[in-house]
Amino acid sequence: MRILWYASACAAVVAVGVTGAAAVLDRAAVNGVLAAGVVALPIQVAGFALMVRAPAGSNAFLAAWVGGTLVRLLVVGVTGVGLVALPDLPPAPTLLGLVAFFFVMLLMEPLFLGLGENKAMLDPRSR
Repeated sequence: MRILWYASACAAVVAVGVTGAAAVLDRAAVNGVLAAGVVALPIQVAGFALMVRAPAGSNAFLAAWVGGTLVRLLVVGVTGVGLVALPDLPPAPTLLGLVAFFFVMLLMEPLFLGLGENKAMLDPRSR
């Protein structure tokens, strides 16, 4: 259920981001921001799904978190290189949109992971 709520919230972030971009950017830049959202959303939700399945504080959780971070970094790098070959999408708004979507969605993860509920388990001083 957390994954569904998180995916919905991330889709809302993409919708707000694209709508905001449409208010201030030209059509090509909005297409770049939309493409960034389409790329970021499934990657972010998949990484979150892996973390939800692992118990907080475990090595599996850490591996999912680090792996997700590396995948995001790789996606940003590949997108940057790929935008050189795609003249239809402007590089700056597309990359900035991708990074911004990843960043905002990443900041939302702890809320949906319920890490505040597990604080006693994670804090060694509480034992």
